[in-house]
Amino acid sequence: MENILELRSLCKTYIVNKRQNNVLKNIDLSVKKGEMLGIMGPSGSGKSTLLYTASGMDYSTSGTVLFEGKDISKLTNKELADMRLDEMGFIFQQMYMLKNLSVLDNIILPAVQSKKNTLSRREKLAAGQKLMRQMGITDIADNDINEVSGGQLQRACICRSLINSPAMIFADEPTGALNRHSSDDVMSELNRINNEGAAIMLVTHDARVAARCSRVIFIVDGCIKGEYELGKYTTDAKLRERERTLNNWLMEMGW
Repeated sequence: MENILELRSLCKTYIVNKRQNNVLKNIDLSVKKGEMLGIMGPSGSGKSTLLYTASGMDYSTSGTVLFEGKDISKLTNKELADMRLDEMGFIFQQMYMLKNLSVLDNIILPAVQSKKNTLSRREKLAAGQKLMRQMGITDIADNDINEVSGGQLQRACICRSLINSPAMIFADEPTGALNRHSSDDVMSELNRINNEGAAIMLVTHDARVAARCSRVIFIVDGCIKGEYELGKYTTDAKLRERERTLNNWLMEMGW
């Protein structure tokens, strides 16, 4: 299967108080089209930095990031911003939404900003409403963002990430602020989206969340220590078994 994302000898270094901090060290990693990749590791291991650098939200110190065959380091700031807007979707633990807009208006905002999305305003609203129906949150369309639950707001964030039909979604601890029930609901939606063809790169500290991924990599001190193939997630009936086998592997990795 063709790769959608390729990282070659990727390094990221920060200088803090004149001291060099090598957060990522020669990372080589590929993500296939339609794959759901989980990233795990201890705090400070470089998980989020890897996601931000792979998506072009942060610049690498050295190495290459190819997204759909394009070297993102060779893109202008405008071209990179357009790529993130039109071809990528983002979901974060902190649900960044504009307080002066309704939930639905927040969802369709990327479509309004996109030059590639040529739908009319009415069609963009209809697309946002359709996504909200799929997520079961149509009743909060006109609410302010402070009038809904965390689980509802995270599902709205998923809708927003999908409004421009991205080829890949980058998710940083998307369930970190949710209770178990809301977390399972959000992950079920991400699995559905993945099964419909979108690739997903997901950072998590939760083995139950990672067990829904098709592959998990484990990072320690900016290096990939190991990876575990789980295969495509197809049914909730296998979740406990997948979580158990993943936990056994994580213990071997030093989790």
